[in-house]
Amino acid sequence: MPDQETPDVLGEALRRAGHLRQFAAGQALFVEGDGAERVFVIESGWVLLSCAAPDGREVVLGLRGPGDVIGDMSILDGEPRSATALALDPLGAIVAPASALTAALADPGVAQAMIRVLAARLRDADRKRVEFSALDTLGRVAWRLLELSERFGTSTDDGIVVELPLSQEQLASWCGSSREATVKALASLRGLGTITTGRRRVVISSAEALARHAGGLAGV
Repeated sequence: MPDQETPDVLGEALRRAGHLRQFAAGQALFVEGDGAERVFVIESGWVLLSCAAPDGREVVLGLRGPGDVIGDMSILDGEPRSATALALDPLGAIVAPASALTAALADPGVAQAMIRVLAARLRDADRKRVEFSALDTLGRVAWRLLELSERFGTSTDDGIVVELPLSQEQLASWCGSSREATVKALASLRGLGTITTGRRRVVISSAEALARHAGGLAGV
């Protein structure tokens, strides 16, 4: 799963030290290889995290939304940015200096909140290893949609609505599959009555059925 919702104590500590900044769609918050000078709390919009493969291809690492903190890892370990963070749509984010994070961690409550965020990321990394060894493209697509529905979905009479800021190519990269295989998996899920799709929108008719297609990894 992506990061769990950032505990308020961590986000609030950074909000007090930072300021709200608006980013245009397609604008980078930071770039792979940069030094770590700032940390961000997403207030509105979506951020795509990606890195460059040895052959130059973009590899999608994850999607972050409101409440998530990004840019903290390089501050914690002193290494250059390991990913590029790109605003997928008009984005509002609190921008705080790196020193604000290190100072905030002197508070035990903030430090515990940061540990919970890091633990959630470690669980996600472990789950991804299981996923890529055990699931086909349909299972991976189902799992990605389940992640998004649990974090950012809106319940309606028709099901859980998820607004998708990703292109099909980006969704395919996030699933570790080709665009063709990802499109086929979406068509299969539609044919099974599990989802309906529109322009950058998915309505999940049955979260239980989607979880079955995802191989039960929600319990990992």
